[in-house]
Amino acid sequence: MSRLLLVSNRLPVTVKADKDGVSVVRSAGGLATGLRGPHERSGGVWIGWPGDVSRLTPEQRAAVEARLAELRCVPLHLSASEVSRFYEGYSNRVLWPLCHYLIDRVPNQDRDWDVYRRVNERFADLVVRHYQPGDTIWVHDYQLMLVPAFLRARLPQARIGFFHHIPFPSSEIFRTLPHRTELVRGLLGADLIGFHTLTYVRHFASTLMRLLGLETVVDRVSYEGREVRLGGFPMGIDAQSFENLANDPGVLEDVRQHREKSAGQQLVLGVDRLDYTKGIPRRLLAVQRLLEREPAWRNRLRFVQVAVPSRTAVADYATYREKVDELVGRINGLYGSVHNVPVHYLYRSFNEKQLAALYRAADVMLVTPIRDGMNLVAKEFCAARPDEDGVLVLSEFAGAADELADALMVNPYDVDGMADMLEAALEMPEEERRSRMRTLRARVKEYDVHWWVRSFLDVLESVPTPPPRTQPAGAEAALTRMREARNLLLLIDYDGTLVPFAPKPELATPDAELLDLLRRLAIRSGTRVHIVSGRTRETLEAWLGGLPVGLHAEHGLWSRPAAEQPWTVLEGVPTDWKSLVRPVLESFVARVPGAFLEEKSASLAWHYRQVDRVFGARQARELRLHLGEVFAHGPLEVLPGDMVVEVRARGVNKGRVVERVIDGMAPGTLVVAIGDDRTDEDLFAALPVGSLAIHAGGKDTRASYRVGGPSEVRTLLSALLVG
Repeated sequence: MSRLLLVSNRLPVTVKADKDGVSVVRSAGGLATGLRGPHERSGGVWIGWPGDVSRLTPEQRAAVEARLAELRCVPLHLSASEVSRFYEGYSNRVLWPLCHYLIDRVPNQDRDWDVYRRVNERFADLVVRHYQPGDTIWVHDYQLMLVPAFLRARLPQARIGFFHHIPFPSSEIFRTLPHRTELVRGLLGADLIGFHTLTYVRHFASTLMRLLGLETVVDRVSYEGREVRLGGFPMGIDAQSFENLANDPGVLEDVRQHREKSAGQQLVLGVDRLDYTKGIPRRLLAVQRLLEREPAWRNRLRFVQVAVPSRTAVADYATYREKVDELVGRINGLYGSVHNVPVHYLYRSFNEKQLAALYRAADVMLVTPIRDGMNLVAKEFCAARPDEDGVLVLSEFAGAADELADALMVNPYDVDGMADMLEAALEMPEEERRSRMRTLRARVKEYDVHWWVRSFLDVLESVPTPPPRTQPAGAEAALTRMREARNLLLLIDYDGTLVPFAPKPELATPDAELLDLLRRLAIRSGTRVHIVSGRTRETLEAWLGGLPVGLHAEHGLWSRPAAEQPWTVLEGVPTDWKSLVRPVLESFVARVPGAFLEEKSASLAWHYRQVDRVFGARQARELRLHLGEVFAHGPLEVLPGDMVVEVRARGVNKGRVVERVIDGMAPGTLVVAIGDDRTDEDLFAALPVGSLAIHAGGKDTRASYRVGGPSEVRTLLSALLVG
């Protein structure tokens, strides 16, 4: 396998300093466990923050650095301010609540964005320093959403994967972020973007359409000349390890003690980080509701809630802890006695052996987050039950719910419904408990964390790396060739190339700066300028007729090679088909608010730039399919454009212009074509050998050169006048 460069916010280690010295201990989390094998076998490195080492002595810090090097871990040290603003600030005060649908917890202003961006850039810079040709880079989680794009800019041929470990929310939620577009473009720097569920994949695809107008085809999307793959890869756990722990003699002794202390009672368990996404208050209310309405359970139910401290420096978490404390106290005050309380609340961390003992001892496991990317606790519980007993009650809003269908599903917002399901779990017959647990365990064991790593890396390794660009920097390289040419013939598209697209075609009139630029180009020594557009000849004449340039309208149907010459039309182009096509397009105008029909001499265009992006794209796809089926063998072709579907006579395309304008040109003339969409690919394809084709934008293209869009096209042409 290729060398693997892993990138995550935290390194998979914990640095501990005490009176005896300093130690670096491997973490036992799911990600660290799953990636340890590929990390070691590939000889790669793991890049991340090692934690706060600022209080260590120089000697201790040197010892830590040496140990990290042995483990092939590369530390990125963050200042206290960066930790506060990048991690606790933007990552956990903005992205975390928003991705979990808790918009009301997002601050009114994201003052930490600049620090988030800067730290992401620092991560990318460190990766680049350790990158070797052929390496595979795998970036992890929401703290580093900008890293893939930074890497792509620095390492165009690298193979880059990204995995989003928390929910990706619906596009309506994600689009509330002020810096939403930068984050999405950041992710699109990867070759493969992975999520826990196909629901999150759909949400991301919808966001791409609404923000960038990018249409996802099955599991991939085209972006800046590359194919980006999207996929659902449900993360698993080290199931065999948890099963082994559950059979450990020391763990079994702890299990015996738990059950002894719960004699005469059923043990219900909750294990969570103390995070407001985990649904602990509603879970406690469900327990209270059951005790309230069914007094028979008051001394027969023992609920143990493990709450692992989390993000204690974030104010929201301190407030949340107070709320949980109050609820526990209230329930125990109402239903407890001198000898027993119904809720045993443990605010501390537990090691894996302690957790395994609790999992195996429990009669019912409550995993009821209000939103969770996956939730590995649910899977740990199943793996730790080789006795094939116990009931899992699982929130339908946890990613794991897509896989663990034999759990009892609950809506965590429905307190009464959770109370009902808890009682059903407590009263479930043994045969049903065992049947459900066998199915759950089979799933958890087959699709474990090692399967997750293999499946993601297999897809990533199968994605072809982008071919190296023969031209280093499109604009600079193109400009050099243009300046060196004795004679130039410029063939330039209009919309999307010289001017940005406008909501309505009539709003894209040329500004004074553009008119001056074209005029100066046209009088430049040895230079001829032709505008090759899909616009009507009347529009081009009104907007550009006063310039000494050639004009070609309706994709080359009409031409006026020079200002003093008349317009001529291609011969033999039929128009009798319009009466058949027009009713179809008009019906789509009627059914899609904001769409409109534009009629030209030999074509009809259905525009949907003012339509909701997702709805418009779906309707455009349906229209293209309908037209293709009805007129597949006729004299027509259906041309998808930028927010437009155009129907035109077959054989009319911009490539027809080339043969007319190059006739009689001076020997050694460099022909340069600049365009931005599918219609301009016909122009590029017809260019003589040795010509220069420049694509303006990020679509797939046959052009050898690329610039960013209209502003960069104008900059390029202006630079030609200076040289």
